[in-house]
Amino acid sequence: MKLTHRRAVWLMVAVTLMWSIAGIVTRHLESARSFEVTFWRSFFTALSLVFILPLWRGPATVWQQLRGAPAALWWSGLCWSGMFTSFMLAMTMTSVACVLVISALNPLFTALIAWLFLRQRIAAHTWLAIVLAGAGMGWMFVAQMAGDHWLGLLIALCVPLSAAINWVVVQQAHSHGKDVDLIPSVLVGAVISSLLTLPLALPLQATAHDLGLLAVLGVVQLAIPCTLLVVCARVLQAPEVSLLAQLEILFGILLVWLGAGERPGPAVLQGGTLVLLALLANEWMIWKNKP
Repeated sequence: MKLTHRRAVWLMVAVTLMWSIAGIVTRHLESARSFEVTFWRSFFTALSLVFILPLWRGPATVWQQLRGAPAALWWSGLCWSGMFTSFMLAMTMTSVACVLVISALNPLFTALIAWLFLRQRIAAHTWLAIVLAGAGMGWMFVAQMAGDHWLGLLIALCVPLSAAINWVVVQQAHSHGKDVDLIPSVLVGAVISSLLTLPLALPLQATAHDLGLLAVLGVVQLAIPCTLLVVCARVLQAPEVSLLAQLEILFGILLVWLGAGERPGPAVLQGGTLVLLALLANEWMIWKNKP
């Protein structure tokens, strides 16, 4: 079935809804904590992709891609592992709203990294968005300094930073004529994250209830939407994908508010609103000015 633009938009909305369940699922775990949560989610993500990719592209194609993959694919996988690990660790250390807002800074971090290392020009509206988002993020940090939540915020910053480095690695590979397939690199990232967090997760304490929820995270919240994102990106423009991706913040906060009673504080709402407005305005300007 041909994927039209309208279908791609609705599919992208479904992707953001699947992404957004991480917070509410994490809040209903019984025994699993910290590194164990990260390990199981990455493990189930890798396990599901091992089945999904051969069915989607054929077993020979997937393993040939991995065997003949350029070094950039493995570096990309390392970046994915940084995103997977830091996102779930931050989820267990601070509020869902803070993690989602900070994780959404990926486009602005990418612009800064590209400016520093690829000498790509940053438009005036993007500089303004960076300043506004920085102010909103600083406001949230100040409000969280009283407790231990500030460490979770710092770890959450590794998510957009890893995503930005991932983009630079992929772009550099493309500029040298090497194609980097992001779906196999997601599989590599999940495997690396599992291997790195397993020693820190021992002794494993997850109950059967926890394992069921963490399997849902690995399959429904990560493996399937990451695969569908690649499909959507073939039809939608990059600014459209970035704009629609911001729905994860809205869905995630609403789900954990309604389903777990975790209401974001005033500073988080104020700072998060400033960050979100800066991101939306920046992506809208990019979309508007795109030839």
